[in-house]
Amino acid sequence: MPRPVSRRRFLQSAAFTAASASLSARSWGRVLGANDRLRVASIGTGGKGWSDLNDTAATPKVQVVALCDIDESKAHLGQAAEKWPDAKTYTDWRKLLADAKSFDAVIVSTPDHMHAPISLPAMQLGKHVQCQKPLTHTVFEARQMRLAAKKYNVVTQMGNQIQSHEAYRTAVKLVHDGVIGKVKEVHSWQSGAMGWILVDDRPAGMEPIPPHIHWDEWLGVAPTRPYLPKIYHSFNWRAWQDFSNGQLGDFGCHILDPVFGALKLTAPTAVRAEATPMNKEIWYRKSKVTWTFPGTEHTADKSVRVTWYDGANHMPSKADLGLEANVALPGSGSIVLGQKGSLIIPHVAMPQLVGEAFQDYKMAVVPARNHYTSWAHACLGEDTATSNFDYSGPLTETVLLGTIANRLAETDLAWDAANMKLTGHARAQDLLKKPYRSGWEPSWI
Repeated sequence: MPRPVSRRRFLQSAAFTAASASLSARSWGRVLGANDRLRVASIGTGGKGWSDLNDTAATPKVQVVALCDIDESKAHLGQAAEKWPDAKTYTDWRKLLADAKSFDAVIVSTPDHMHAPISLPAMQLGKHVQCQKPLTHTVFEARQMRLAAKKYNVVTQMGNQIQSHEAYRTAVKLVHDGVIGKVKEVHSWQSGAMGWILVDDRPAGMEPIPPHIHWDEWLGVAPTRPYLPKIYHSFNWRAWQDFSNGQLGDFGCHILDPVFGALKLTAPTAVRAEATPMNKEIWYRKSKVTWTFPGTEHTADKSVRVTWYDGANHMPSKADLGLEANVALPGSGSIVLGQKGSLIIPHVAMPQLVGEAFQDYKMAVVPARNHYTSWAHACLGEDTATSNFDYSGPLTETVLLGTIANRLAETDLAWDAANMKLTGHARAQDLLKKPYRSGWEPSWI
């Protein structure tokens, strides 16, 4: 395979490194006005990337000008190029960013391990960024994303789109209005089977790389490994620690989002996990993670615990929650236990109040927003992105602290967010970061 092109090399080859020393990041982009269309580039055009792109382009204020995917097949780059034939196509995101003056904003819908390495240089070029959840692969990357968005004054949004759904918005308002009283504790879960875990360890052997797959670019910052169809690309990469954050990473930024918003949580101070054994390759199959947060105006005490459960059929028992047997719990979601009653927040369904006092309660539904077009309009100065990196960065840090706790199961870990110090285990601090493949190292803030 050809030697990877580092960020420094691709910037030099684009002949704008010298100029960047004297220009601010904002200077690279156009000054957008009310009558302008937002020129959007999409990196990752299959699967979730396909829906992200279509939903963002639903507003006439967006013009799709560039498309990038390591897979040139009909299911990925091919279908996007067919729908937007005037858009320039790429198989290497570095070449897309080198054409910086041709677009204003970028959608990043790749596997987790490439979120920060792509989004950070885009923001350094003054580009607005919409990035899939979880925002990053490591805690350190999440912190860097938040700092970059602030430094370069760009409009950002994480792809936890259910935040904008009427169900989650209504749940947040119920807690803010004090309907269930001050909150005592929260339990959240995703009890579905992890169907993307196909093997227990890395399989031996390899297969020829098809001509439409650019495997080295797919691996990106991750260590080199042989190509095996279906094991990694295009979906089952979620099983692998080099590329994802497991079930918690996949769903935590969705299901814990209304909990964060409702309680106005900040950074946790402690985290502890129980998890099934895992090797250095595959994520666990079942876990339980408990974070301790400082109390807020919406909590009953000076601290509050949030507990997460995942794995097939793994969720809190009704008895432990103090619920009657006839109360139905969803397969994924949260229950917020308050002084006046409880609030069940299903994953993508309307919230339910539990308690005799709520039998005649008429729930006022908060209208939904459009998570995708609101970001695009915010880039044009016409709206606000509600899951910007100033909010979604700390949410992602919390979720990924849980994945570290799963790696260090049965250990009490203490988190000093201000100083980015994780203590309680000899390996804890090192797991905030990760090594990167030579030639692919991100440029940090």
